[in-house]
Amino acid sequence: MPDVSQAAQLLVGGLAAGTLYALMALGIVLLYRASRVLNFAHGDLATAATFVAFTLMAGGWGFPLATTAALAAAGTFAAGFYLVVLRPAREATLLGRIVVTLGLALVLNGLTTAVWGAETKVFPFPLSDTRVYRLGGVVVSQLSLGLLGAGLVLVAALYLVVQHTRVGLAMRAVAQHVEAAQALGIPARRILAFTWGLAGALGAGAGILTAPATLLDPAMMLDPFLKGFAGAVLGGMDSLPGAVLGGLCLGVLEALFAGYVSVKFKTTLAFLVIVLTLMVRPEGLLGREVRRRA
Repeated sequence: MPDVSQAAQLLVGGLAAGTLYALMALGIVLLYRASRVLNFAHGDLATAATFVAFTLMAGGWGFPLATTAALAAAGTFAAGFYLVVLRPAREATLLGRIVVTLGLALVLNGLTTAVWGAETKVFPFPLSDTRVYRLGGVVVSQLSLGLLGAGLVLVAALYLVVQHTRVGLAMRAVAQHVEAAQALGIPARRILAFTWGLAGALGAGAGILTAPATLLDPAMMLDPFLKGFAGAVLGGMDSLPGAVLGGLCLGVLEALFAGYVSVKFKTTLAFLVIVLTLMVRPEGLLGREVRRRA
């Protein structure tokens, strides 16, 4: 019979990791819904923003102020990238615009390495990984609980912005049909820039939450970005709730796979999830099915 305590332990750990994957997936899906562009620079921008927060804290800034400034910097940079680079290239093919984001990823990774070096650093965080709480047979660290809570707060904040504000309504209208939204008087260019900025800040939040659990280095967000992408495919590339569900499911599946099958092949699970999802349900768990006329 399976050990219930072990399963619960794996479930809690999987949910904590899945929350970070969900944050990355939300940023990916947010941009894909708005502009149909897969932003391959999403992880590298999150890494650069985390290094900015690290530098500010090293300079004496408090954690809340440094992280807020890093989120604002990432959002401003992402919005500026859309306005200065991507929007003027709107006549380019979709593949061309995706390649532009890949180029940005390479530039950001190179700049991060040049400015902060390739060696790993310990990211200061107000919560401890050694202080633990026992909930029945489950042991949870203060850091894991904090990451889970902070991730859920960010997800809830995004939901409120998108579903219950005027700018969220405009974002949904632009995502549905840009020309129709413009005809209704919605400033599509500014809304798209805001969407890019919001996704950039969301990615920076994921980076800041990931750094305490790993170590800070220029390649830190490569694995979370790939897992976030897998979560987005699993949940549905055009569904924000699907991105959250996909990220959480992937985190739990990964933890259970590592606990009961193999830790060595844990990272390959994301690739299997992408392949199986595309084979069985290409639109994802909560994505809309698109039927083509014969």
